Amino acid sequence: MTKQVKYDDVSLVYPGGTKPAVAHLDLDIAEGEFLVLVGPSGCGKSTSLRMLAGLEPISSGTIYIGDRDVTHVPAKDRDIAMVFQNYALYPHMSVAENMAFALKIQKVSKEDINRRVTDAAALLDLTEYLERKPKALSGGQRQRVAMGRAIVREPEVFLMDEPLSNLDAKLRVQTRTQIAALQRRLGTTTLYVTHDQVEAMTMGDRVAVLKDGILQQCASPRELYDNPANAFVGTFIGSPSMNIITSLIVEGGVDMNGYLIPIERDVLAKATGSKVILGVRPEDLELATEGAEMTVTLVEELGADTYVYGTYTGPDGPIDLVARGQGITAPKIGQNVHVNPSRIYVFDTEGAQLRLS
Repeated sequence: MTKQVKYDDVSLVYPGGTKPAVAHLDLDIAEGEFLVLVGPSGCGKSTSLRMLAGLEPISSGTIYIGDRDVTHVPAKDRDIAMVFQNYALYPHMSVAENMAFALKIQKVSKEDINRRVTDAAALLDLTEYLERKPKALSGGQRQRVAMGRAIVREPEVFLMDEPLSNLDAKLRVQTRTQIAALQRRLGTTTLYVTHDQVEAMTMGDRVAVLKDGILQQCASPRELYDNPANAFVGTFIGSPSMNIITSLIVEGGVDMNGYLIPIERDVLAKATGSKVILGVRPEDLELATEGAEMTVTLVEELGADTYVYGTYTGPDGPIDLVARGQGITAPKIGQNVHVNPSRIYVFDTEGAQLRLS
């Protein structure tokens, strides 16, 4: 039966290390929820998953699966099933034998094993491949076998560590859709790790963003996109990335290279210095007849959308910007154009959001 998961002030400092790999992680994963951990390389996302699996001993804090404290419970007794990046299939065993292996170790009856393997194979479109060896399968099929091996165990929690990173781009899109649909059918609590923010946004009920071992924000994909807690989350979530524009505070708002962006005084009063960071999504940076001046460096015409890349001179030097428009007449490379943000996020120079307009 599926269970909720709770990280309660969990930290891990590796032996000989001074800086925590994960610091004071508080995270509640609801029963049946699909939660995605995302962040750049080395942010602590795989470490967080491995702590839940029992593969990394934590330095402090408590981990619960349901009401059970599993902090010091061996991995084999935690009733979780993992899907790895490299599939970890036994090459000498058939698909059916790979899927049944963990159940045989647990001494599950032969009838029950056959039922679970048959059901999982039907669920994953693997029925016709049950007698094949892994080498006779494509990458996507091997990934489905790894999923099947996890499903047959009927665990309380699924853990998935970058399971799609070995697949090509087209297959990744197809397989992530299948995994998300499958999880919703099974209703098993799932913690999924990826470095790919598009994968995170399209699969997760909620997404937890980590940086340097610290949880930055945990929210629905829409909330992360619309209301990022800080500049890091704002730039990490969304493609192309949010434009980050350092701007001087002036009377009535902020200065964008001689163009005034009106911002309420009480918002700017929260800033710790004479500058703030403006966050502007590419779709909110409009080419206009007036605004801040930008020199076009690249134009990408992608049919429905046109991306205009350019350089803008801020108070600390040149800044690269990107504007996304629909049905616009593309400017020429080298041309000076005016850009005007229709919606802005205001961050302190430390990165915290001051307010959203």
